[in-house]
Order: sequence, then structure tokens, then C-alpha cells
Amino acid sequence: MATAKTKQKILKTFLKLLETHPYDEVSLPLLAEEAKVKLSDMRSAYASKLKLVAAFYEQIDTSVLEERDEDMGDQPARDRLFDVLMTRIDTLAECKETVRALRAAAQKDPALALDFNAIEVRSQKWMLIAAGIDVSGVKATVVSQGLSIAFGRVLDVWLDEADEGMPRTMAKLDKELDKGTSFMKRLKGVESAAKRMRSFLKKAAQGRNHRRRRGDETDDDSADFADEAPAGA
Repeated sequence: MATAKTKQKILKTFLKLLETHPYDEVSLPLLAEEAKVKLSDMRSAYASKLKLVAAFYEQIDTSVLEERDEDMGDQPARDRLFDVLMTRIDTLAECKETVRALRAAAQKDPALALDFNAIEVRSQKWMLIAAGIDVSGVKATVVSQGLSIAFGRVLDVWLDEADEGMPRTMAKLDKELDKGTSFMKRLKGVESAAKRMRSFLKKAAQGRNHRRRRGDETDDDSADFADEAPAGA
């Protein structure tokens, strides 16, 4: 069983290799060799490269959650989310070339992009939680998916921006969150319409059941009357 120290060493080596190698060239045997661990330890620690990517995202998530600004609690939800996502970008700064390699790999391989997307959506759910935005169920998945796509667009700008002040990145994030705010309003409208429709259908179904029961009672009474009628009437 790989120790926590061994797992951390493997992950660190993986991220380092991605700074100079394309994702598809970083094989597990190469990683084990560079990290100076046995393949058995490699297997015990991370069964696939996708597990390593998930561990990387989890590491970033944890850092953002630890660094979130508690004083933002009384600010509008949009501002809180902006702050959380900028904290995420700041945290990613040390791994910029790794992020570039992962983005490039996803663009080349649609199947891999779907795998990465699932990991990203899970991370963005935590970013919403960090921002104090309460969503759950199907809505949480829809919103997290939208946020994942938006954040990916922001990352593309960030990867090409040399200015440490990140004016273009912040402007892009502002724009994407504006789109997201509009989307959330539409989503709320759809939810309200869906609730009204469900209420209407429920009432309609109750009305049908009530009429059916009334009809059954009438049929029973008619049968009774028929039984009581004189023969040949």
C-alpha cells in the first residue's frame, strides 16, 4: 500500500513532467521511473493517469477552500463567485504549464475531454459551495456544467496572458459571470414554469381521479337500479 508521502511524490512528479511533455507521452512506467517508485507502488497509489488528474484538481479545490475570504459573506453571490474563481486561478499559477498541457490534451481527444469535464464539474460544484451559492440536485449539475465551460474559456485567456495583473483574464471572467447571471435568471424562470406545470398536471390528475370515482359510483347505482327493475320492463 502506497503511503501518503509516496502518493504526493508521484503526483508532484506527474505535474512536473506535464510541464515539458504532452499528456499522452507521460506513461505510467515513465512516471514510476522519474518518481523512483516501484510499478506496484504506482498501481497502489494511482491506477490511471485520470486518477492523477483528479488528485490534482482535488488539491487545487482544497487550496481554494482553505484560502477563501470569509469576509465576502455579505457580498452579492456573483462577487463571491468572482473572488473564489480568481483565487482558483491564483492557485493554478504555479502549475500554468501543467494546465496548458491538460487543455491541449483535451482538445485533441474528445473522449479524454469528457473525462476531464466530469472532474471539472465536480470541482466547480465545490467552487459554488465555497462562494456560498446553494444549488442541489439536477440544478447543481446544470449550473456546475455551465460554470465549467465558462471557466474553461477564462483559462484559455489566462494561459495566453503575460500581464501579472491579469486584466484580460478578469475582464473575461466578468463577462462569463454576466452570462451566467443571465442564465441563472432564465433557469429560475424555467423552474417556475415547470413548477406551475407540475401543479397544473397534479390538479388535473386529481380532478380526473375524482370524476372517475364519481363515475364508478354512478355505474354501481345504475346496476342496482337494473337489478331492482321488474322483469320485462
